[in-house]
Amino acid sequence: MKKTKSKSSSSKGKKDDARAVDKYIADLPEPARSTLKKVRAMIRSASPAAATEGVSYGIPAFKYNGPFFCYAAFSNHCSLFPMSGRVIDQCKSDLQKFETSKGTIRFPVDKPPSASLIRKLVKARLALQVSKKPR
Repeated sequence: MKKTKSKSSSSKGKKDDARAVDKYIADLPEPARSTLKKVRAMIRSASPAAATEGVSYGIPAFKYNGPFFCYAAFSNHCSLFPMSGRVIDQCKSDLQKFETSKGTIRFPVDKPPSASLIRKLVKARLALQVSKKPR
């Protein structure tokens, strides 16, 4: 079966996806806006150059062999979504001061996790994502 190209694989689609993330962040009130700008930059710096940005499940997402890391702001907190409970389990000792659930790491709207912690989470997620078979 021959695969067809999706809209998001074109350069215009990638620009539109990044613009959707820009709009999501721009529409946030402070301090969530500044916090997510920092989080976005930290995730970007830990991601492969080929990773793209877009919106998945209605929130900003980084994509590499599919969505691999999302983040969002809510009224009382911000969250990281490594898209795998295994990442949270692997980094449990580093996440003790954060509220976590099966697939979510919550933090205060004005206090993002450290760059080193986000880098560690992204690298752990990428290791799982790279080992995943493409669809």
